[in-house]
Amino acid sequence: MVVVRADNGTFGSGNMRSSFMIEDRAGGGDPGGSTNMMISEALAPRLLKIAQDAAETNGTRCGEQILSYGRVEKVLIGGVLTMLTLSTICGNLLVVISVCFVKKLRQPSNYLIVSLAVADLSVALAVMPFVSITDLIGGQWIFGQFFCNVFIAMDVMCCTASIMTLCVISIDRYLGITKPLTYPVRQNGCCMAKMILSVWLLSASITLPPLFGWAQNVNDGRVCLISQDFGYTVYSTAVAFYIPMSVMLFMYYRIYRAAKLSAAKHTITGFPREKEQVAGVLQREVEEECSTRVSRLLKSGEHHQRRKRKNQSIFKREQKAAATLGIVVGAFSFCWLPFFLVSTARPFVCGIECSCVPLWLERTLLWLGYANSLINPFIYAFFNRDLRTTYSNLLRCRYRNINRKLSAAGMHEALKLVEKHILLLQLYIRCLKRGHIIHP
Repeated sequence: MVVVRADNGTFGSGNMRSSFMIEDRAGGGDPGGSTNMMISEALAPRLLKIAQDAAETNGTRCGEQILSYGRVEKVLIGGVLTMLTLSTICGNLLVVISVCFVKKLRQPSNYLIVSLAVADLSVALAVMPFVSITDLIGGQWIFGQFFCNVFIAMDVMCCTASIMTLCVISIDRYLGITKPLTYPVRQNGCCMAKMILSVWLLSASITLPPLFGWAQNVNDGRVCLISQDFGYTVYSTAVAFYIPMSVMLFMYYRIYRAAKLSAAKHTITGFPREKEQVAGVLQREVEEECSTRVSRLLKSGEHHQRRKRKNQSIFKREQKAAATLGIVVGAFSFCWLPFFLVSTARPFVCGIECSCVPLWLERTLLWLGYANSLINPFIYAFFNRDLRTTYSNLLRCRYRNINRKLSAAGMHEALKLVEKHILLLQLYIRCLKRGHIIHP
C-alpha cells in the first residue's frame, strides 16, 4: 500500500510543500522497515492541483467572502430589509387595488402602471425575502442548487419586466403628447394588453438561456450567482437595462424639447398654484382683451379663447409629462445604473467562474436597485391627483364612496372653470362699458 502525506502541511490552498515522502509497505520488503524516497519536483505541482481540487469540494470555487454579523448588526440589517420589503408590497398593492376597483382609474393608460406595480410586487414577494435571509446569514446560499436557478430566473424576469415597463410608459407618454388627436383612438385596452404581454415575454426570454444550457449559473453549494458567460452578460444587461435606459432618456429629451418649444411658441411663462388667487390672472387676460379691437373680439373672441385654452392645456400636459418622466428616469438611473455597471464589468475582471466583487458592495448595489420598486408607486401618485385621493381613502378605510368622491371632485373642477369664464366675461363687459377698449 502506498501512503502519500505532506510533511508539516495539509491539503489546503497554498500550504502544500514542494517535497513529499512516499512510504512503501508492500509485502516482500525488509522486515519492520520501509523505503523512504523524495518525490521529484516535477510531481509536486500535480499533487498540489489534486489537493486544491479536493479542498474545493468542501468549500466554494468563487472564494467569496462570507460575512459574519453580530446580534445587533443582524437586528439592524433585518429591520431595514424587512421594512423595505413590506413598504414595497404595500405601495404596489395600493396601485393594483386603486386601478382595479376605482372606476375612474380603469382606463387603458393606467394598465401599464398596473403592469409596473405587478412586476415590482413580484420582486417584493418572490425575490426580496430570499435575498434578505441570505444577507442575514452572511451571503451564503442555503436553498439548494435547483431553487438557485428558479430564484435567478424570477429575479431577472421581474426586475427586467419592471424596467421595460418603465420604458414602455415613457414611449406612451411621448406619443400622447406629440399625437394628442390620433393616439387616444389607438390607445385601447387590446393594444395595451398586447404591449404588456410583449414586455413580459421579452423579460422571460432573458431567463431561458441559463435554463437550457447556453450559460450555466454559478452555484457550488454556498454561492448562487447568475451566469458570468461573456456573451450572456452582454446580451442580458443590454436588453434588461442599457437599451431601455437609452429609450427612456431619448423620450425624456423629446418631451422636454416639445415642452420648451411650446412655452416659447405660446409665450406662457407659468400657471397659478392651487391655493393662489385667480383674480390677478384674470386681470391680465382682461387687459389683453381690452387692448384689441372691438370688431375682432366680437367675431373671433370665442374662437380665440378656445384656442388659448387648448394651447394652455397642451402646455400643462407637456410640462407635467416632462416633470414626471424626468423624475422617473432620474430615480431609475440612480437606483439601477451602479448595479448594472458592476454586473457588466464583473466577468471581464473576475472571470466566468466566480465574482471577485466585495460581497458588501454587491449586496448594497443590488438593494439599491430593488429600492426602485419601492419608489415607483409614489412617483406616479405624486403627479396623479386621482391616485393620491384613492390612496388617502384606502389608507383611512374610506373605500365605499371613492368613486363618488372622485366624480364630485371632477365636477367641482368643471364648475370652477365655468365660474372663471363667467367672471372673465363680466370683467370684459365692465371694461367695454367704461371705454377701456382701444379703437382703431
